[in-house]
Amino acid sequence: MKRKVLALTLMTILICGIFAGCRESDRVSYNVSQQADNFNITRRLVAINTRTDKPVLEVIGRFAIKNSDYDELEVIVEVGHERYKKHYVYLNEWITYTVEDLSGAFADPYHYEVNFLPQMIQPFTLISED
Repeated sequence: MKRKVLALTLMTILICGIFAGCRESDRVSYNVSQQADNFNITRRLVAINTRTDKPVLEVIGRFAIKNSDYDELEVIVEVGHERYKKHYVYLNEWITYTVEDLSGAFADPYHYEVNFLPQMIQPFTLISED
């Protein structure tokens, strides 16, 4: 009899412990992430050179992001009905990124922008030794 009561008490404590970890913010965070990965949220991604404090790339639209094992950020953008483009942002010690949720404002679901900022593109000269 004591074993049954002890087992029931331990099971009750375990169940309470499991449900205590389910906060509303965790559930909302998971749901928002799922909506973003399903291209239902308009967002802005900005890659920033932290050494110069200048942005080097901006992507605005409905996209999913994924960090890879190769220090790169994979950005898959929805550009039309069942049409997608993939971009890579190579991350290093000087490049970081931020993602902002823009879905509070009305936007065309297939709106898509990639902005390279010309002040960050370094000019170069090719010299041939022929």
